[in-house]
Amino acid sequence: MKNRLEKIRKERGIKQDELAKVLEVSRQTISSIENGRYNPSIILAFKIARFFDMTIEEIFIYEE
Repeated sequence: MKNRLEKIRKERGIKQDELAKVLEVSRQTISSIENGRYNPSIILAFKIARFFDMTIEEIFIYEE
């Protein structure tokens, strides 16, 4: 699964550690999601989408 998290986060001027604190995860988790090494749980995906006032589909791209 691909995602646009890094692009969206940077466009809004938010640092990885700031986002991690709000979402109650580690900075390493944010980094791993952005680099495609980790797929977030559905709950974390919803939290990320809500934080940015977007849908999950606008951030995460499912590819078969």
